[in-house]
Amino acid sequence: MPPIRVLIVDDSMVTRSILSDLLQSDPAIEIAATASNGRMALSLIPQVKPDLVTLDFEMPGMNGLETLAGIRNINPQLPVIMLSSFTERGAAVTLEALARGATDYVTKPTLAIGMEGARQRVRDDLLPKIKSLCAARSPSGPLPMAVTLPRARTRIRIDIVAIGTSTGGPNALAEVIPQLPASFPVPIVIVQHMPPIFTRRLAERLDGLTPLDVREAQEGKKLAPGQIWIAPGDYHMIVVRSAGDVVLTMNQRPPEQGCRPAVDVLFRSVAGTFGAHALGIVLTGMGADGRRGAQAIREAGGEVIVQDEATSVIWGMPGSVVAAGHADRIFPLPLIAQEVVRRVSASRDLTDARAAGAK
Repeated sequence: MPPIRVLIVDDSMVTRSILSDLLQSDPAIEIAATASNGRMALSLIPQVKPDLVTLDFEMPGMNGLETLAGIRNINPQLPVIMLSSFTERGAAVTLEALARGATDYVTKPTLAIGMEGARQRVRDDLLPKIKSLCAARSPSGPLPMAVTLPRARTRIRIDIVAIGTSTGGPNALAEVIPQLPASFPVPIVIVQHMPPIFTRRLAERLDGLTPLDVREAQEGKKLAPGQIWIAPGDYHMIVVRSAGDVVLTMNQRPPEQGCRPAVDVLFRSVAGTFGAHALGIVLTGMGADGRRGAQAIREAGGEVIVQDEATSVIWGMPGSVVAAGHADRIFPLPLIAQEVVRRVSASRDLTDARAAGAK
């Protein structure tokens, strides 16, 4: 396999140096070029033909969003990872960049954590994303898809929908959530792998796209129909029964699958609290978070559906659920919302009819 060619775009010479040194220390990666501003980057892309671009937001002249638009005009499929500051503005601009076609993001390493800390951030955060995104676009063809067999199962009323996602998730959620009707009859709980501040901004952004009530989760809040709760960054989110209600609670127990919040943690709590009355959904994302949680939901009698490989930015999370045999069905992203509505509505209509027949 030829090395992954990366174009680094950043106006900071220090950041360019840190990224260059760390990335090219990995034999799977080579630096195609570096650019100190957006115009230089756009002129270099046709010349050096990178496999991936890392792109800073704050640059003189042409900023990151403007440069991103130029990259998309040149090559709509070229993976672009935005380097974001860990601030309110950084979170807002990151979500805007993702909506405009950025593939993913990492929070930008700063010297405030020391040179070695900055280098470790690159090793831990950026390297795996570069490799996963470029592997997802390799010309070797799609990964083999395991066949999931339908289970013999009596239709049971669905009382909660739990969603897990990571890379590509903000845009996937922005497609699914607005398709749900204002009368959606059950609560939705979501884990999106994001740091603090970013999850609150994501909730605010999604709230503006739907008549449903989307919020970042808070300790002790009761679940109610039509509510959508997003796990806060750096906190696991679980659901528990308390005095006849189901409430949200947060904790900072160790990460699972390298993640906090973790989909597995949420899904296990949903399985334990709702049993067979849960519907789990695993959308695009890197890694295998959600696989064990999906197993817990199915073992409790619930159902799990996943996004297909063709419409996923990275098929790591949904693919791991499928490979383990824990998915009931696989759907392309544009069909997931209508399938969720169909399953929730059908399960409630059927149980209502049974209740009426028993009177």
